[in-house]
Amino acid sequence: MEEPDGFREFVASRSRPLLRSAWLLTGDWALAEDLVQTALATTWLRWGRIVRRDAPELYVRRVMVSTYLSWTRRRWRGELPARELPEVVVPTDLMADADLRESVRAELARLPRRQRAVLVLRYFDDLTEVATAEILGCSVGTVKSQAFKALAKLRESPTIGVLIQDRADSDPADSDPADRDSEDRDSENRDEVAHDAS
Repeated sequence: MEEPDGFREFVASRSRPLLRSAWLLTGDWALAEDLVQTALATTWLRWGRIVRRDAPELYVRRVMVSTYLSWTRRRWRGELPARELPEVVVPTDLMADADLRESVRAELARLPRRQRAVLVLRYFDDLTEVATAEILGCSVGTVKSQAFKALAKLRESPTIGVLIQDRADSDPADSDPADRDSEDRDSENRDEVAHDAS
C-alpha cells in the first residue's frame, strides 16, 4: 500500500503535541507512545478521506481518546491511592517543576477516564467544548459537567488544588454551570426591570 500524501508531514509536525496529550491520558511514556502509534496507524488507513474533510488532527485525537478509553476498560493499571498526601510544592526550580508535573499526572490518574479525557482535551489541548464533545461523542453539556466534576475533585488536592483555584478565580468559565445560568437569569431580570422602569 502506498503512503498517503501529506501523512509523513502531519506525523512530523504533530507527533510531539499528540505524544504529550497521550502521556497526560495514560500517565506513562511507553503507553503514550503506543497510544499515538495506534492512533496514527488507524488514521493512516483513512487518511485520504480525513484530509478531504480537513480535520486530520481532530480525527487522530478522537482515535486516541477512544483507544485510551477502551484500554482502560480492559486493563487494570495497578494504581492505588496513596495513604499519605504529597506536600504542596511551590515551583521555584527544575526539581519542583518536575515534582509538580508528577503531582498533576498522579492527580489526573485518580480521575475517572472520561473526566480525565475531558480535562486533557479542554485545558491541555485547548480545544473548544464543541470539539471536545465531538471527539468524545457526547453532548456539550456532558463535556461541561464532566469538566466541572473533574476540576472539583482536583481542587480537593493539596498539591494542585491551589493552582486550579487560582485559575478558577481568574476564569469564570470554570465555575458551576448552574451558578452561571442563575447569574444570567438574574442579569436578564435586572435588565428587564430597568427597561420597564424607563
